[in-house]
Amino acid sequence: MSECTHDCKTCSANCSSRKPESLLADQNPLSDVKNVIAVVSGKGGVGKTLVTSLLAVNMRRRGFNVGVLDADITGPSVPRAFGTAKVRAEGSDAGIFPVESKTGIKLMSLNYLLENESDPVVWRGPVIAGTVKQFWTDVVWGDVDFMFVDMPPGTGDVPLTVFQSLPIKGIVVVASPQELVSVIVEKAVKMAELMNIPVIGLVENMSYFVCPNCKEQHKIFGESHIDNIASQHNIDSVSKLPMDIKLAAGCDSGLVELYDGDWLDALTDIIESKGNV
Repeated sequence: MSECTHDCKTCSANCSSRKPESLLADQNPLSDVKNVIAVVSGKGGVGKTLVTSLLAVNMRRRGFNVGVLDADITGPSVPRAFGTAKVRAEGSDAGIFPVESKTGIKLMSLNYLLENESDPVVWRGPVIAGTVKQFWTDVVWGDVDFMFVDMPPGTGDVPLTVFQSLPIKGIVVVASPQELVSVIVEKAVKMAELMNIPVIGLVENMSYFVCPNCKEQHKIFGESHIDNIASQHNIDSVSKLPMDIKLAAGCDSGLVELYDGDWLDALTDIIESKGNV
């Protein structure tokens, strides 16, 4: 056997010097994204885009440069929440330029590239996953302190592509209180563990409703299971969002940046503390 030169590019042997090849995709040369946080859910309809948007708004209010990458290609909701649904992205030889919200949050979603926002995206999984990757490599994000990735639900092609191709610092898992959902949440948490990506926090949306008359909390969907899941997986941060008419209306009308609430402040503190800016 010849002596090892420690040049793995020209050697086919399996040895301790060989390191696994990184699948991380390069940023656009004109991008400098420092921290990437993925917001995931085991199933759809639990408020993942809402949580993504609120975290982005919180970080922007703290003076950081913020971006949102809408990886939910077949069901993009970010443009609607930020009131930019009618805007179309522009580009040059350098790449595609993100759309900016009213407060300066940089946004990229497939709807910015479609002629009509209601046009369906009838693509197979690999094409969808490739598009998400291009949102990282081909978009000129510029200087971004915190990027939030609004993921599609489940544990399929796109989440796997994002976890492997983007330098994810951690994930936030969004759920609703039903017992069935708690089982699905565990799937998302376990996928993150398999990919060696830390779970920063769990967010339970539609956790309760505050009666405008008696001011008491009513748990419309029954008792929460989110604290048990957090305990089982050693997750310290649990946030609970109420069913709030004003919050829902703000998202539907593109005014999410005007929301008023402290439900995600503790989680935002944790994300900021883990950031490298």
